[in-house]
Amino acid sequence: MPLPVPVACSLQLVDNVIAERQNGVNAAFFTGIAAEWRARVQAYIDACGSPALVQTWPAIDQKRGSFLNLYAAPAEGSCQGAMLQALRKHALNLCPACGEPGRPNTLDHYLPKGRYPHLCITPMNLFPMCDACQAEKLEKTGDANGARFFLHPYFDVFVAQQVIAIAIQPPFDAPTFDLLPVPGLTPEQAGLVTSHVRELAITQRYGHFFRGQHRRLLRLVQSMRASGQDVVETLETFRVNYEHPTRNAWEYIFYSAVLETPDFVEYLKEGQLPAYT
Repeated sequence: MPLPVPVACSLQLVDNVIAERQNGVNAAFFTGIAAEWRARVQAYIDACGSPALVQTWPAIDQKRGSFLNLYAAPAEGSCQGAMLQALRKHALNLCPACGEPGRPNTLDHYLPKGRYPHLCITPMNLFPMCDACQAEKLEKTGDANGARFFLHPYFDVFVAQQVIAIAIQPPFDAPTFDLLPVPGLTPEQAGLVTSHVRELAITQRYGHFFRGQHRRLLRLVQSMRASGQDVVETLETFRVNYEHPTRNAWEYIFYSAVLETPDFVEYLKEGQLPAYT
């Protein structure tokens, strides 16, 4: 899902960090790199974070620890500490990278801090992510077949629409599914969605969720039938309830697929449900 751009200005933060270090042991180092650091942050913004366009900075390798400490151990009251605290103080109830329900408990560096230490506190390079996504993403960015693997929540605004969907296959008492980009995306967008899903292992992770949701659905439908509720109308209410904040939420994708599979809908309305429900 797209996220609002962080309040903290990525360029101003560079100036503030350097100003806070004027009386420290690294004052000369940070003052000496100020203009180039700022230019590299601007280049990241101009390139929308693309690893194909954003260069690493070998000249600072010997001082990478000084950059990484800005993120890992911000001093109390520091400008970057306040920025990090603000990013962690969010109201998200799902992961913006994968759509799985649950509050994301960590921040991800879109371009990894190990390779781009000068971007480790750049607000536009940081966003909330669940532990499962971060464990899959690690230091990956792209490869020879695709320079960029991952969607960017600040720059890839097309993800405001639904970009992934599942296709449900019978038998409907024990169905399977495929998770695919939705029709209508450009080839470039569809390719990026495909690599994002693949590299974060979203299909495999969705499988466990799908099986649980399917069992729950059959139990709910059995209850609906017993009480005389309209199955389609009730499921449509469920879908609408999960539409916000994103149509790429796992629950929304599930109920949309159910309602858009006519044979499954007919099975839910008239079919013989499994005894385990």
